[in-house]
Amino acid sequence: MKLRPVLLVLLILCGFYFLTTRWLPSGAMAGLMRHTPNNLPATTTTSPTPHFTHTEADAAPAYDNEELQNIAVYKKALPSVVNITSTEVVCCDFFLRPVPQQGQGSGFIIDNQGHILTNYHVVEDAQNVEVILWNKKHFQAKRIGVDPIHDIALLQITGAQDLQPATLADSTHLMVGQLVYAIGNPFGFSGTMTRGMISAIRSVLLPSGNRIEDAIQTDASVNPGNSGGPLLNSHGDVIGITTMIASNPNGGADQSAGIGFAIPISTAKAVVEDIMKYGHARRPSLDIVTLPIGPDEAQQIGLPADNGILIERVLPGGAAAQAGLRGGTQLAYKGRTQVMLGGDLIVKCDGQDITTPQDLSNALNAHHAGDTVVLTIYRGQQRMTVKVTLSDAKVASNGQEA
Repeated sequence: MKLRPVLLVLLILCGFYFLTTRWLPSGAMAGLMRHTPNNLPATTTTSPTPHFTHTEADAAPAYDNEELQNIAVYKKALPSVVNITSTEVVCCDFFLRPVPQQGQGSGFIIDNQGHILTNYHVVEDAQNVEVILWNKKHFQAKRIGVDPIHDIALLQITGAQDLQPATLADSTHLMVGQLVYAIGNPFGFSGTMTRGMISAIRSVLLPSGNRIEDAIQTDASVNPGNSGGPLLNSHGDVIGITTMIASNPNGGADQSAGIGFAIPISTAKAVVEDIMKYGHARRPSLDIVTLPIGPDEAQQIGLPADNGILIERVLPGGAAAQAGLRGGTQLAYKGRTQVMLGGDLIVKCDGQDITTPQDLSNALNAHHAGDTVVLTIYRGQQRMTVKVTLSDAKVASNGQEA
């Protein structure tokens, strides 16, 4: 019986606690629990809401002229650019089973028959070549012909509908400072476009050891995977084939350092024409090893002209040898490099002045193997002209071959 009062007190306390904490502060009797001076009606206060303003962007923002040009180039060129995956077997696993290795590059469609231009090194030694179009459709590609000297390969796909070929420009009159665009698949990121300008037009030595005359140097970002893709002018026309980037002399990753090179499209067009007509590239050549001569060298050697191309060596049985041109007979040194002096000095080709290797390359690339050109030369102090029938190019063991 003594326990009953205790339980009753606890019950009253629990009920009071529940009433004051759960019901009265927020329920119907909440107003009775608040103190309202002078019998004024109870009010509820809220903190002021801060005023927030912002500027709305236009629904369709206007593009400036530079942006419009970038967009126009991209829209025009993208449908012709392809991703190329080459597969080759280069090693075996622990059980001597062949292990395929894949490489990636770029290319671009040049006609409605499905012909594609790319770099030779992209498909070199490949047992299988797959092409992915801009619309993600996959096709197996056939290798039609290659030119390892110029690092050019011609492929073809069949069965593709509504192809959009690239427009090929003329690269013989490019100027340093022109805007250029590179589209390709760097590191596998398809449809990537970068922009820059032509930094220089120069002769470059490819990793294969072959030399490309009039290569287009650009600061447009070029990375692994861009190889074989188009280099475009501001109209979206192809002026070159992206082929390589400058190597870092201090080592490091093989990636863009602001110096990339492209093969001029005029050179590529001549190669394609030969492949389509003869089944292989027939690059016109004089079959000589040459040394460019400037005013300082001409004065030191005692030559009768300030500029020209000195023939160091005539390749046996070649075009120059058959025409009677002569190479050097006197060993000398230019810095630490051995050179041969005393050969014929070429100063004109078909009436055009020849002062640099690029001049001679341009003159020869305007012809085909089998054509005849007229060279103006100095043999000693005697000026004379010689007719030469151009042959297919041969790879010289050293020096600069023409």
